[in-house]
Amino acid sequence: MRVGLLGLGRIGLFHATTLSTLADELVVSDVDRARAEDVAARLGARVADPFDADAVVIATPTSTHAEALLRACELGVPAFCEKPVAPGVAETLRVVEAVERSGTLVHIGFQRRFDAGYAAAREALRGGELGDAHRVHLVTADPAPPPAEYVALSGGIFRDCHIHDFDILRWVTGREVDVVYATGANRGEDFFAEAGDVDTSSALMTMDDGTLVTLQGSRHNGAGYDVRMEIAGTRATWAVGLGDRTPLRSAEGLTPDGEPWPDFLTRFDAAYVAEMEAFLAAARGERESPCTVQDALAALYIAEAADLSRRTDRPVRLLEVAK
Repeated sequence: MRVGLLGLGRIGLFHATTLSTLADELVVSDVDRARAEDVAARLGARVADPFDADAVVIATPTSTHAEALLRACELGVPAFCEKPVAPGVAETLRVVEAVERSGTLVHIGFQRRFDAGYAAAREALRGGELGDAHRVHLVTADPAPPPAEYVALSGGIFRDCHIHDFDILRWVTGREVDVVYATGANRGEDFFAEAGDVDTSSALMTMDDGTLVTLQGSRHNGAGYDVRMEIAGTRATWAVGLGDRTPLRSAEGLTPDGEPWPDFLTRFDAAYVAEMEAFLAAARGERESPCTVQDALAALYIAEAADLSRRTDRPVRLLEVAK
């Protein structure tokens, strides 16, 4: 199987390393030709048009995703694309329409769906082991903020960071968000406020079955990378992401003794590999994609509602932003 990879930044390079072991042939491309040639030489790949392949992986900046996906649809090339599909709803809908019209396979990169902990929690909840879910808590906290130039183009913490929380919430619970009430604050660098963004976030969500969900996030979690999900049901309470490497100390002495997770790539290393294996299997026609553009659109609607709520200081129903 010949696989093309477009974009060789941090996540693109990670995918390139993975694909060099999964694909029969790997072709790479980047706006920095020298970088592409260096990566190709090190991984036994070659520099060429990534769309001239059996499948293409898109790992370029968010602003370029829609254009790349539309080209994949025109050519009928199965495509994997990092989240989000596009910075806004209108562009995302344009891609959704193109995907549906062309019938092209498009898999969006929500790697948490391939993490063993989240998968086990989903199975436990769906199988009745937890009983009826009454409360869910989500945490995503980065050890250090991204660069200012990234923040300015990211679309904000709810679209850029918490969209993973919104997707995994839907995937694990099988329910949809009805209402969002979100807020945020700037507790660090000025460039967040200058970009109209926040570096500390919180939200309360009500699901369509009445389940209450709380969310918190930070760009300044100096102890390490912290991503968790807690599900409280009528029979049991489960926590995902609570282990020896969780950057969390207990006042009662129950403290993880492993090295804290330094970043998202290390924390979700196995999940990233598993999602790429799933995409290639789907591209070969062996399975359906578990992460569709419709899933990405649903998560984006929640992010849009959260951002609108933060800006207007009021609860926002999903029906207000969903098209």
